[in-house]
Amino acid sequence: MNILWVFTHPESRSLNGSLRDAAVTHLTSSGHTVEQSDLYRMGWNPVVDAADYGHDSTRRLHVDTASSDALRNGTLAADIADEHKKLRQADAVVLQFPLWWFSMPAILKGWVDRVFIEGFGYGIRRDTGGTRRYGDGLMAGKRALIVTSMGGSEHTVSERGINGSLDELLFPIQHGLFWYTGMSVLPPVLVPSADRITAEGYVEAESLLHRRLDSMFTDAPVPFRQQNGGDYDERFVLRPEISAGESGVRVHSSLPGA
Repeated sequence: MNILWVFTHPESRSLNGSLRDAAVTHLTSSGHTVEQSDLYRMGWNPVVDAADYGHDSTRRLHVDTASSDALRNGTLAADIADEHKKLRQADAVVLQFPLWWFSMPAILKGWVDRVFIEGFGYGIRRDTGGTRRYGDGLMAGKRALIVTSMGGSEHTVSERGINGSLDELLFPIQHGLFWYTGMSVLPPVLVPSADRITAEGYVEAESLLHRRLDSMFTDAPVPFRQQNGGDYDERFVLRPEISAGESGVRVHSSLPGA
């Protein structure tokens, strides 16, 4: 299988860097092909601007229109076009990053902003009418996995932990990026207490990551509800009989108790 590994950490000798290197070696030795986007090493530009689309700077920039026109006309910036090629070829996408301020680092957000443009990540019409999103995007058929680390313990991102549950923290990425564009979302891999990890703890983290990678194409994905699967009304609001009396991000999954 072809796997795109998007790595986001400024230090390649970090815990994250060591886990990435071990994971890539493990995957390739298992017969997979791994393409990497090491954003810091690439010097990735995270800022959307008119140059991304060959847009005339004397004219007002409408990002959605300019990006879709550039995609259609083949005038996208070369670095964006390269990432599109990697994504099209990938059977699975892994985003690896440290959890900074409850989200992804800015450079990774900039990768998302510049790469998932109209006509590629959103704004894609169905032949039968309506828009393809939430389980029905161009990335349908691919699998997606987050590998993340945090300084706090795993207890702080439990259901009643002070930081909120991990699934809630990652909902904008897992549901709003992966699932929105059609990718099947796998439960994330978390390495907690990263700044205090011991040698034994590293071995455990590496082993966990390898096990999850080995089952990446067989594990059951998170059962997010499809936009066009009948659970939502014409306003894209969850029908009242589904998860009646409940609210919040968990109602958009069909997990037991959601």
